[in-house]
Amino acid sequence: MSAATAAVGRRGGTRSIARRPLVLAGAGIGALVVVFIVAVAAGSVFVPPGDTIGILAHRLLGLDLGLHWTAAEETIVFELRLPRVLTAMTVGVGLAVAGATFQGVLRNPLADPYVLGTASGAALGAAVAVILPVRAVVLEFGLLHGLAFLGAMGAVFLVYRLSRVGGHGQMTSLLLTGYAIASLLAAGLSMAMFVSGAGLRQIFSYLLGGFEAATWVRFATALPLIIGAAAFISIRARALNGFLLGEEAAAHLGIDVRRERAILLGLASLATAASVAVSGLIGFVGLVAPHVVRLAVGPNARIVLPLAALFGAILMVGADLAARLLGEIPVGVVTAVIGAPFFLVLLRRTRAGYDL
Repeated sequence: MSAATAAVGRRGGTRSIARRPLVLAGAGIGALVVVFIVAVAAGSVFVPPGDTIGILAHRLLGLDLGLHWTAAEETIVFELRLPRVLTAMTVGVGLAVAGATFQGVLRNPLADPYVLGTASGAALGAAVAVILPVRAVVLEFGLLHGLAFLGAMGAVFLVYRLSRVGGHGQMTSLLLTGYAIASLLAAGLSMAMFVSGAGLRQIFSYLLGGFEAATWVRFATALPLIIGAAAFISIRARALNGFLLGEEAAAHLGIDVRRERAILLGLASLATAASVAVSGLIGFVGLVAPHVVRLAVGPNARIVLPLAALFGAILMVGADLAARLLGEIPVGVVTAVIGAPFFLVLLRRTRAGYDL
């Protein structure tokens, strides 16, 4: 093979790699549209996809597509299923972006959004809310959701502060502190479950996650927190890329390592806490979605973050749809059944030299 032919082949390969994110984004958007329509249409009462599209076009865009549907179908689509599907999409985005952020900052492809004790804090907060003889509702969020959010953020703050004892705040200290605090909070959760009595079922329901209680108000309340945190993380993609090279290399690039680490971990924790407040604990989305994207397009955070958000939304909506069709089983069970073996297959196929 001549040098000219080899050069042409290299240029063709380069163009193919450069187009890969666009192809992946196009395929992801198409898949999201399909799973979105199916998720809104399917359920115990099936609404034909054509009528579903007509209802959405009429209610959201004011368009008349010449289709006819009943008032009951319109209520089911717009008041019950649409906020549920949109909430699942938003939570999928939040967990996927948070997962990509934790994996980048900690330089650990197995890190997930709950690595700093977020899940344990949220679970303990929810359990305490069930035990307390107080009932309060604000914007359709009860005490359970509020204490779950505060518990998640409080756990992250505690882990980060304790990991900086001695003024270092290194990644090893952060991870070990996270595991220690999570274990302590898990013990508190066990005690809360032991004394919860009739509230034990409600605690288990929260721990397994789901979207059956989704409403427009809850969606509108969680949306700015999750999407806002994800957007600010995307803006700081350069800093996240710097962390992939190591903290010393990031510092040589002019990145304020301590400040950027605190900001990125705080934003990722905010997205996670807001997500678990409305959905409960749902695993594997923040682990699988970023990993799949990195295998396809490489580690560049400017590309990984939006694609991870896209595929996180697809995975979450698909899992919620499967949970509904299987009789309203917990969404967390579906993501575990799908995510665990899928992730094991990915690990087996990962090249030996692959690193974040």
